[in-house]
Amino acid sequence: MLFMPDFDSSNPNHIYFLCSLALKAGKNAMVHFHNDIDVETKSNNSPVTIADREGEEIIIRGIKSQFSKIQIIGEESSENGLPDRIEDKFFLLDPLDGTKEFINKRTDFTVNIGFIDKSAPVSGIVYAPALNRLFFTLDNKAYETNIAPDDKIIDDIDALFSTLSKAKEIRVRPKPDDGLVVVASRSHLSPDTEAFLKSFTVKEIVSAGSSLKFCLLATGEADIYPRHGRTMEWDTAAAHALLCAAGGIVHDIDGTILSYGKIARGLDNPYFIAST
Repeated sequence: MLFMPDFDSSNPNHIYFLCSLALKAGKNAMVHFHNDIDVETKSNNSPVTIADREGEEIIIRGIKSQFSKIQIIGEESSENGLPDRIEDKFFLLDPLDGTKEFINKRTDFTVNIGFIDKSAPVSGIVYAPALNRLFFTLDNKAYETNIAPDDKIIDDIDALFSTLSKAKEIRVRPKPDDGLVVVASRSHLSPDTEAFLKSFTVKEIVSAGSSLKFCLLATGEADIYPRHGRTMEWDTAAAHALLCAAGGIVHDIDGTILSYGKIARGLDNPYFIAST
C-alpha cells in the first residue's frame, strides 16, 4: 500500500491508515495497562511511561512510511526541543493523552493523531483503547466505531478498512432546554471554570480525562467543555478536528478560534471553550 507524499484528509485510505496506527498504539498501550507500569518524570515534571514512548514510535514510523515529506511533531519527541520552524502542514501527535489516568488504571486515556493545515486542525483520529471507542474524521465529517485493542482486525488491513468504511457518522446535539451537560477534567475544575459556568444552567458535570472530553461533545453526550488551565497543542489537535467535523467549535475565551503551530508560545494553548 503506497501513498503519495501529500496527505489528503478526504481520501479514505489515508484516514484509515492513520486509524490503523492509532489502533496499534492503543493495542500496545493496553499490554502495559494490564501489567505493572513503570513511570518516569519528564523535565516539566509530568509523568511518562514506556507506553507513551512506544506508542509515539509506532505512529511516527508508520507515518514516515507513507507520508515521508510531511513534518511530524510528537509530545514525547518534543521533550528534546521543538523544531525551529513549523511547516504549513504537519502531523501533531499525542500517543497517550491522559497518562495520569493510564497510570491510575482508569479507562479514559486516548491515542491522538492530528493533522494541521495552515494552523487549522483538519483531520483527527482519537482512540480510547480501554473503552473500545475509535473516533475519526473523513472529508469534513466525524465518525465513530467500536474496535477492541485485542481484535485481530487491527492486523488485517483489508478487513480493518472494510470495517472503518461502515463506521457511523456522529454529530453534536442541539443544546438541551433543561440545562447543559458539562464535561471537565477530574483535576482541572478551576475557580475560573466554576465562575464561567455560573452564566449557564448546568444540568450535570461529567468528569473525564484526556481528549475524550471533546469526543463526548462530538457524539452528543455532552454540550460544553471549558478549559481554564494549560494544555499543549498535541493534547487538543486531533479531538478539536473531530469536534469541528461533528458540528462543534473551539475558541479561546475572547472568541478567537483556537489555532495551531504557535511556536512563539512553545505550542501551548490559551484557555479555551469547546462547545456544540
